[in-house]
Amino acid sequence: MTVSTDHITFVGIGAIGLPMALRLQQAGFHVTGVDPFPGPRERAAAEGLPTEERPLSADSAGTVIVMVADGNQLKQALDGDEQTGSPGLLSLMSPEAVLIIMSTVGPDAVRAAAERAEERGIGVLDVPVTGGIAGVLAGTLRMLASGPPEVLESRRTVLESLGTIIDCGERIGDGQSFKTVNQLLCSVHVVAAAEALSLAERLGLDQAKVLEAMTAGAANSWMLGDRGPRMLQGVDVEVASAVGILVKDTAIVAEVAEDLDIDLALLPVAARKFGEAAELGHLRRDDSQVMRTYEV
Repeated sequence: MTVSTDHITFVGIGAIGLPMALRLQQAGFHVTGVDPFPGPRERAAAEGLPTEERPLSADSAGTVIVMVADGNQLKQALDGDEQTGSPGLLSLMSPEAVLIIMSTVGPDAVRAAAERAEERGIGVLDVPVTGGIAGVLAGTLRMLASGPPEVLESRRTVLESLGTIIDCGERIGDGQSFKTVNQLLCSVHVVAAAEALSLAERLGLDQAKVLEAMTAGAANSWMLGDRGPRMLQGVDVEVASAVGILVKDTAIVAEVAEDLDIDLALLPVAARKFGEAAELGHLRRDDSQVMRTYEV
């Protein structure tokens, strides 16, 4: 099978994966979206994106992007699913192709995946992203890329169609390590914003006015400015990044911290609050709804 450098197989067309795939399509690439669930495929088809349940297009794609939820889904994407008969990417991809792992799965998971792919001669890039759906739509997604420079250069046009590349070095897994630091900060900042606005309410203050004042001064953070307004809109606010993402990502940060024997004092607090939000039924709601854990 001839490999097409303009053909991208995009595995995982969920909340953030679909707009990413569509942006690549709009940039002129031939993109095939892959998802085992009919709902995402139907939404993608309604947007004009070709889809498939199994990643059969990967045998002719010059680039395969994986944007799944966690390490288990990454492994399944690479190995396939015996129960459903779905083949794995490693058995389909040509050695001429490049595998770009954009999921947040942690350094160990991506290094294990890269080692197996490289045994088959497949080039690998570790490129987790930050900026959320808003970043995708605005073209300002920041991609924390690590991997061999020549492989990164060969797919620069693909990645730059999505946003800005942050070169995290040659070592596979360092992109995930950058993302680990990012998610520590994000989780703590979201909870700090929720706590501050909850304090304002208990003080009898107008939360919107407090938010306006705080974002104009030294107490501001990107998360306060972005999540703060959504916290005040209520539980049905449009989901930009779900509570479940930070439940998963704080667990990854905790695992990395344990391996390094470092005491991250604020992480357990943030992780607990997102866990509480999930228990309250907000797992799939916007992560700003961690605010609800402060309600009585």
